Amino acid sequence: MMLGQKVFEEISGKLGQVLADSPAKDLEKNLRAVLQGVFTKLDLVTREEFDVQQAVLLKTREKLEALEAKVAEMEKPSGASPE
Repeated sequence: MMLGQKVFEEISGKLGQVLADSPAKDLEKNLRAVLQGVFTKLDLVTREEFDVQQAVLLKTREKLEALEAKVAEMEKPSGASPE
């Protein structure tokens, strides 16, 4: 197994060298630049911002459910009869 891992690392290293010295590297840079431009236009948020908003939404839902339960309790007819 150790020999297979070493061969894999060696092939991977050589492929990395070949790609670094070839036009494929320029293609990769250009593609990254194009994709970055597209993503910028899409007005995306970061994962961190998404997670923060998701936590705020969860807390808001919990408060809403608590308020709904209170309102439902207040709307129940009481045991005393009105005179």
